[in-house]
Amino acid sequence: MLTSTVEKVIDFCLRHARAVVAVGLLMALACAYYTATHFAINSSINALLSDKLEWMQREVVFESEFRRYELIEVVVEAPTPELTSAATTALTHALAEDKANFKAVSNPSLAQFFAQHGLLFQPKDALEKSLAGMTQAEPLLQDLATDESLRGLIAMLEDVLIGLNQRKLTFDLLARPLNMAADTLENALAGRPASFSWRVLEEGHPAAPNELRGIIEVRPVLDYADLQPGRAASERLRQIAATVAPQYQATVRLTGPVAMSDEEFGTIKENAARNGVITFAIVLVILWLALRSAKLVVALFVNLFVGLPVTAALGLFMVGSFNLISVYFAVLFVGIGVDFAIQYSVRYRSERYGIPDLKQAIRHAGFHVAAPLTLAGCATAAGFFSFLPTNYKGVSELGQIAGFGMLIAFATSVTVLPALISLLNPPGEPEPLGYTSLAPFDNFLARHRVPVIIGVAVVVIGALPLLFWLRFDFNPINLNSPKTEAVAAYKELASDPSTDANAVAVLAPNLDQAKAIAERVSKLPEVSHAVALASFIPDDQAEKAPLIENAWNKIKDAFDPKNAQAPPTDAENVDALNEGAGRLTEVAGDQTGAGPDAARRLAAALSALAKASPAERAKAEQAFILPLREDLAALRDSLQARPITLETLPPELIRDWMTPDGRARVSIAPKGNPSDNAAMRRFASAVLAVEPGATEGPIAILEAGRTVIGAFVEAAILALLSIAVLLWVVLRRFSDVLLTLVPLLMAAVVTLEICSLIGMPLNFANIIAFPLLLGVGVAFKIYYIMAWREGTTHLLQTPLTRAVIFSALTTATAFGSLVFSSHPGTSSMGKLLALSLLTTLAAAALFQPILMGKPRTPPPDSTA
Repeated sequence: MLTSTVEKVIDFCLRHARAVVAVGLLMALACAYYTATHFAINSSINALLSDKLEWMQREVVFESEFRRYELIEVVVEAPTPELTSAATTALTHALAEDKANFKAVSNPSLAQFFAQHGLLFQPKDALEKSLAGMTQAEPLLQDLATDESLRGLIAMLEDVLIGLNQRKLTFDLLARPLNMAADTLENALAGRPASFSWRVLEEGHPAAPNELRGIIEVRPVLDYADLQPGRAASERLRQIAATVAPQYQATVRLTGPVAMSDEEFGTIKENAARNGVITFAIVLVILWLALRSAKLVVALFVNLFVGLPVTAALGLFMVGSFNLISVYFAVLFVGIGVDFAIQYSVRYRSERYGIPDLKQAIRHAGFHVAAPLTLAGCATAAGFFSFLPTNYKGVSELGQIAGFGMLIAFATSVTVLPALISLLNPPGEPEPLGYTSLAPFDNFLARHRVPVIIGVAVVVIGALPLLFWLRFDFNPINLNSPKTEAVAAYKELASDPSTDANAVAVLAPNLDQAKAIAERVSKLPEVSHAVALASFIPDDQAEKAPLIENAWNKIKDAFDPKNAQAPPTDAENVDALNEGAGRLTEVAGDQTGAGPDAARRLAAALSALAKASPAERAKAEQAFILPLREDLAALRDSLQARPITLETLPPELIRDWMTPDGRARVSIAPKGNPSDNAAMRRFASAVLAVEPGATEGPIAILEAGRTVIGAFVEAAILALLSIAVLLWVVLRRFSDVLLTLVPLLMAAVVTLEICSLIGMPLNFANIIAFPLLLGVGVAFKIYYIMAWREGTTHLLQTPLTRAVIFSALTTATAFGSLVFSSHPGTSSMGKLLALSLLTTLAAAALFQPILMGKPRTPPPDSTA
């Protein structure tokens, strides 16, 4: 009945060929228009997983309050901590003025808060020591704060040299600061970028990476009609940064969820057009080799043109917008859908050799392929539909679209394609199809059937232990190109424990419980530290505040504007430079050692600067004075810090850590290497064991991995059951069902074993190779089982193998083009798709025929 129905459909299409092709083309054009006007893609990684999952719901609740996924993080870097701070502040103010592109702009309040109140967080003993050093340096502060010029710098230098003469200092201690000053002056005189850090001078060691990095959090206006929603805001941000950053010798990089998502699409689009043209050309050559007829190739391409836009329009109608995985339905449609058309076209060519009449040959081809194509189409669709119930929404939606796409590809292959062949009227075939040259190999496999089966079984089963080393990398960051600015900046931030880029979060009911959670999880060996709002209220403030106030009273006169001196003239600066050079030379005398050498070096630089132009002196002065102002302002603010209470915390800080209804955030940072996925999984598991409500960061990655693996196990079971039932309904023999499924399972196992052997991890993107393996694998194997049931022998020599090989080559080309993508996730997808296709083809064309053995029914007269 199935064959009869398909024959009647083909006969109808042959009798109304022009109308069928016209309707098909009109439908394709209408669907193409619908697709173009309704095309949408959701670039969020969260769109790949069901929002019904408990852990996803926790993350959604957290994000709805703190909206961390809608940020661009601006990383500002400069040669010194002072320049970094100044550049970050200036850029923050400049961006905040642009209300059209940015909803909110702020420095992370944590850094600002500690800069102002850091003294209160020091232990009492350390605080007393710090304050003693400040008060002892009061004469130097007086020189610098009251005269912010080259003259004031020389006055401070002379005070230092007095201390040297009075034996309060040693030359060895002065070597470092004198050389630092000389470096700055020599760079300024040579026209190189010049900078000086008073903070580095005070700390006695080079600045840490986090001291040379400022971060600005920008909440941009997003355009979701664009595939890169933050592109306009990012471009405007870069324009503003280009006018601000150079003043501070600063560089600016963009990272964060918005920037990484936009860059990901940019990477995916990179070279996509070129790769597409190359792929099209290769597919064209393969189809020509398979069909040897330009008219058949045209018919096949038109057939694809009809089916693809219909599938795309139906997909958009069903899911609303594509996600990062479901958007690859087009690759699957071309890769698998073309198989049906190739099977029909090759069978037509085989029939045309013995049947000169065009339409009769088309009908005969339809008779032979009706059952296998129908069964293959339904089984492939069933395999894809098996992903519908899973929580992996990315593949679930892909399965839904691709499943219907397979049915559409089958439908056009038995309607539009026969009509097109009829209208184009390809020439007859001069010789039979098939691969007679494979006869020796075919015969060898037949003679050694049992040893070959045993050998394959031994190899596949013996390699099963490799699966213990199969890696799963479900960190979405690793799908992006590490060469892009956003990913490189993020990884740099993530590698710095001070940024807490890998922290997880808990949303506690109130402040008290947040504090208790932070104290509890801090005791875990996998946790570095935990922060709650209570962490911003220092201990022992009543004892520390008077000490800070007393230190301020001793040095506050230095900051009194009334004591500021009038700015010097350039001539006064020159006199001061010459005087400073003379004093250094005098003090160094004929002494040897690091200190005297540094003094003479600085004296030479001061003399050279005195002889330079006023512009060069202004540049040198700016290199010292700009950071000086930053440090003096920070010192003034820190010494005027007052005791902190919950009520006096900055409002923006409170909003970062507490919701309007009183729920409080706890941030929990991991201990260990942030780049070590295993360490991050252990950290996530340890936190979840004591705080099941934790979310974000490594927890999201851990839970996503579990969800994806569970989804594929569930889908694999459903797919095998549904395909087995379908095969049973049609084949009516349990042994024939096994003969179809066993090679399919073997191809899947071998694919995983090879992945483990070559070190290819599974990830969010490349795991879609397994729906493909189900689709292509079951189709190829159905073709062989049906031919075998009809009594066909020597299957390697038949036109069927020709069709399967060229179908596989076409599919491999479509998928293989992804390997050359600049996007690592897409490239890994192409690699695993190509690998799974290779194992599937080998299992179908080489292993399945010898597994089936001799046909049960007598073979026909011809192997064709």
